[in-house]
Amino acid sequence: MQIARLHGITDLRVADEPQPQAGAGETLVRVAAVGICGSDLHWYEDGAIGDAKLDRPLVPGHEGAGVILAGPRRGERVAIDPAIPCEECRSCREGRQNLCYRIRFSGHGVTDGMLREVMPWPTHRLHPLPDTVSDAAGAMLEPLGVALWSLDLGRVPFGGAVAVVGCGPVGLLLIQLLRAAGVSRLIAVEPLAHRREAAAKWGADEVLDPSTNPDDFADFAEYGVDVAFEMAGNDDGVRIAMETVRPGGRVVLGGIPGSDRTTFRASLARGKELEIAMVRRMGEVYPRTIDLASRGVVALDPLVTSRVPLAEAADAFAAAQRRTGLKVVITP
Repeated sequence: MQIARLHGITDLRVADEPQPQAGAGETLVRVAAVGICGSDLHWYEDGAIGDAKLDRPLVPGHEGAGVILAGPRRGERVAIDPAIPCEECRSCREGRQNLCYRIRFSGHGVTDGMLREVMPWPTHRLHPLPDTVSDAAGAMLEPLGVALWSLDLGRVPFGGAVAVVGCGPVGLLLIQLLRAAGVSRLIAVEPLAHRREAAAKWGADEVLDPSTNPDDFADFAEYGVDVAFEMAGNDDGVRIAMETVRPGGRVVLGGIPGSDRTTFRASLARGKELEIAMVRRMGEVYPRTIDLASRGVVALDPLVTSRVPLAEAADAFAAAQRRTGLKVVITP
């Protein structure tokens, strides 16, 4: 079978390897669609993400959908939950599996991911997909889950005002969720024109370009939003989120910085007595994302701007790195 492995920075190679076997509690899945995420690009560009370093050829990919190949569920279409919590540690026992001390995550560290034709995966982490949800949309359920978890952490008041700073796929999905949740005012901040256009299309009331109006955000101080979501992964995004939120408001940091450092002015955050929440992937929200997708509450397929076969995975990563579209999906 074909498989893509990252051997070093920007060194992604597609090769033939033997088809794996399913272990105890696992099921073989034929992979149908895999989205390229910003965290995949960190691996590709930096050979690392956060404190995890690339020390062996790694199969990337953690946004995926496929078809079960064998067993009683043979032929069933599924979304592949990329997280494998231990279910035994304190975090797992308290229902915070995303904070598991010994979690394994697809395409991260020593756990090979989804950029392959066939993969074994724990059976209980394979969620049935309704026929109304396409394979590509099934792969988009993981970033939708991150957006949904961010919304949960934001504790947005009903009818409140919000800002989303950074309108990549997760930010755009968050905008759709916020609009469905009934917010009264939704501000989007994004430097790329095509993403600003998408933000307006999917529900932002105001769309601002931080590169042309870098000082405008301090004017939000008195009449700022209740909650600001930072999805940019850089310090400018954090600053803008903190400037747009009202005193006593809440800032949710969901972006992943390439340097594994986030800095901000203490006087800005302290002067407003801001509450700051950090996003760690997502909680156990897959059933909710599937329900939202099947009912058409969020648009997933229109976010996919490029579909590429596995043989062209290296080109797909280079294209995603240029950020000229929204979501690149590889179809093994």
